[in-house]
Amino acid sequence: MKHIVVLTGAGISAESGIKTFRDDDGLWQNHRFEELATPEAWASNPQLVLDFYNARRKQLLECQPNAAHLALVDLENYFQVQIITQNVDDLHERAGSKNVLHLHGELRKVRSTNYPELIYELEGWELKLGDQCEKGAQLRPHIVWFGEMVKNIEPAIQLVEKADYLVVIGTSLMVYPAAGLINYAPKNCPITLIDPKTKLAEQGPGLRIIASNAADGVPKYVQELIQHQK
Repeated sequence: MKHIVVLTGAGISAESGIKTFRDDDGLWQNHRFEELATPEAWASNPQLVLDFYNARRKQLLECQPNAAHLALVDLENYFQVQIITQNVDDLHERAGSKNVLHLHGELRKVRSTNYPELIYELEGWELKLGDQCEKGAQLRPHIVWFGEMVKNIEPAIQLVEKADYLVVIGTSLMVYPAAGLINYAPKNCPITLIDPKTKLAEQGPGLRIIASNAADGVPKYVQELIQHQK
């Protein structure tokens, strides 16, 4: 069974009603997103950071997977599918995808500030000051903030290196280190980009660009792959 690696970004979740990473109104209560997603922000104003992530988590619980998420699940009947996502939502999992690697953390999980190996599923949407791990340390969002290491980038590289097909969906390929993952695809691995605003202007050998939104483009591409496989 051939191995398909799928790299997803904010564009696939935007069609489920989740505001994109860069388009979160640009401002949130007069703060830039970057100012809310750093260790320094957490140290100086943890309540503001909690309020921001609580609002995002509450919104996520009101959203559902879209046609693109569901189409990727169908692909598992014909291929070995591994999803690498830059998104912190759980829409891939809720759609039914079995193999999902999160590069930037998971919104519905929290972890200990002092013992980062202690990670918990959060019931509901609200994390409060005073919510502690079993060792008495404050819990924080299980998110990779600016200035923190993307620990899952090495496992992601290893997955891409073994791909028979690489599919990139809903990402500008402008945010590193995730954007560099396509450079690790095997020499003869076909690469397909599905995004209406891709910055890669030219199609070259082994590279195909589908200028479409995810909910339209992904199901069509998945059916094409399945028909080719039969």
